[in-house]
Amino acid sequence: MKNVLSAVVITSAMLLSGCQSAYYGAMEKVGYHKRDIMVDRVTAAKESQEEAQEQFSSALEEMQALLNHDGGDLEKAYNKAKDEYESSQEAADEVSSRIDKVEDVAEALFDEWQTEIGEISKASLRRNSETKLRETQRSYQQLVKTMRRAESKMPPILTAMKDNMLYLKHNLNAQAIGAIKGEFASLQTDISSLIKEMNKSIAESTKFIESIEGGK
Repeated sequence: MKNVLSAVVITSAMLLSGCQSAYYGAMEKVGYHKRDIMVDRVTAAKESQEEAQEQFSSALEEMQALLNHDGGDLEKAYNKAKDEYESSQEAADEVSSRIDKVEDVAEALFDEWQTEIGEISKASLRRNSETKLRETQRSYQQLVKTMRRAESKMPPILTAMKDNMLYLKHNLNAQAIGAIKGEFASLQTDISSLIKEMNKSIAESTKFIESIEGGK
């Protein structure tokens, strides 16, 4: 059974890789090269982080409104906070997906670039291309590092939000709300830290896009 499962995983990975190669090949035939796809995917990752910033801030606001609730429909306030938590989870998943796509095209782009350098016969041109490749790779590595660092800030926040939502689901009353107020300051600090890290990542994305487009 274990061998069968391993074979399925390997086959799936090969099919996925083949699909990606076919996709890049088809796009290149219509004049849309890996460099262009790279720029688009970094832009999409940047936008997903901007959206996640807004979403986590919105979730924090709704949590604060719930904790400051002083009458009226408590369940309605809870449902709004819960919806914002679920939207934050979706935003986090989107950020991770976008970063994965950036890494996928980067690997294909750099492999192609390295192969094509070997096809350049003139030494001076080959050296120049090798230098540009190394510069782009360094810039890319810094980009992914900042993206992943910002991404890593989200799971603990989502866990804390989930804990609070589940606790309140089972004990939706003023006493329960009072019990989690002490955790709110920590959540505020964590979300502020997340937003700062995402700002760094967004700035790094802009810098990378400018550098790679300048190489066209």
